[in-house]
Amino acid sequence: MEREKLIEMLNFITTVECSNEQKKALLEMAANTVTVDKLSELAGSGDGKKPPRGGKTENGLTFTKKEIKSMPMKYRKIFAQGDMIVPYRLKKDGVYEARVRRKDIRIEVSAKDFGVLKQKFLAALNKSNPQPEPQLQQPEPVPKRSAADVKFGDFARDWLNVKQKMVKPSTFREYQRLCNHDLIPAFGERSLAELDRATLQNFLFSYIDDGKNRTAEKLADILRCIFDVAADDYKFDSPMAKVVLPKYQTKKGSALTYEEEAKLVRYCRENRHCEATSAILVLLYFGLRFSELSTMKVTGNWLEIQTSKERLGQDVVKRYAPFTPMVRKNLPYIDFEKARTTKQRTIASTIKRLFPHHHPHELRYTYITRCKECGVHSEIVMMWDGHSEDRDVLASRVDRGYTDFSREHQLKEAEKVDYKL
Repeated sequence: MEREKLIEMLNFITTVECSNEQKKALLEMAANTVTVDKLSELAGSGDGKKPPRGGKTENGLTFTKKEIKSMPMKYRKIFAQGDMIVPYRLKKDGVYEARVRRKDIRIEVSAKDFGVLKQKFLAALNKSNPQPEPQLQQPEPVPKRSAADVKFGDFARDWLNVKQKMVKPSTFREYQRLCNHDLIPAFGERSLAELDRATLQNFLFSYIDDGKNRTAEKLADILRCIFDVAADDYKFDSPMAKVVLPKYQTKKGSALTYEEEAKLVRYCRENRHCEATSAILVLLYFGLRFSELSTMKVTGNWLEIQTSKERLGQDVVKRYAPFTPMVRKNLPYIDFEKARTTKQRTIASTIKRLFPHHHPHELRYTYITRCKECGVHSEIVMMWDGHSEDRDVLASRVDRGYTDFSREHQLKEAEKVDYKL
């Protein structure tokens, strides 16, 4: 029988599922061509008989149907049809070695036992083609929001929530008032994408036309802040980038004349039970800001004040304004506790009723002006009124960093603030 036909017959015999006795009987039926030992050698059946020693041969490992079924699907057809031959050799050290080199299979195994060799080869074959892990179902991607999906009112409220933690309460209240009173009623239901430069420009010009230049500036500042954040979040150009406002010179207040100061003091003395008089005299003769009234505390010859012009998160700065001769002259008419709780609107309406062309902050101007007119050192005046610098005092920040006026010296300077009305 030709070798090719013999190998084909052997492949058939070894792939049939049967017992070793049945297999031996089949081999004996082929004994008229070759001996049983020779057939076993060619089949490599693993029945305990070792293949001959030597190098590579044309024979290879063969597999039963059960073994083929255990192979990866992509290799089953190859081994079942006998197209795949797995050559092996017995090395001089008595170790069997099987090796396959194809583009889709790279396997090399060895063992001292021939049966173990086959099992190692099957294990390596399965390992070379691991089953892919089941893919987890990916969640549906959340669609990204754009400026067209976000209403101005919602975004402005979110902006306010952040600002509340970043600025002082008084500053936040002003932001909140302008947003709730002006911006949200005008644009709250419109999307960020709808608000273009022309719309915002015309909105701000409407305040200019009404003579509310300062309000227009405040609203423009808030709009710029809101749209700067929105433009960064939703990747669009801020419409406020090209919005412009006409230059506006803020009207600066002026100190009261001596005649006006005398009229105001006379009114406070004659109406000492009026709700605003005590606060007016404190503002006039200590130079406080409105927001500082509630923080004041009398300590001997000084009024302790918490300076309001400090940023959120910074330490509270206290300053001390002395009792001057002008304070002592009016001390019987000042109720400090009453002044602490006086509302700003009450003070403003009283001043406007007496002086229609003045506003309450000009009482602070009057205090600073009178101190300087009386010859008090400019640096000391700055300490009393809570200013960090004065453009009329050269290098004042440097000077103050190296100057520490004693309380005694300051009280001597305070005695200069004495004049007739």
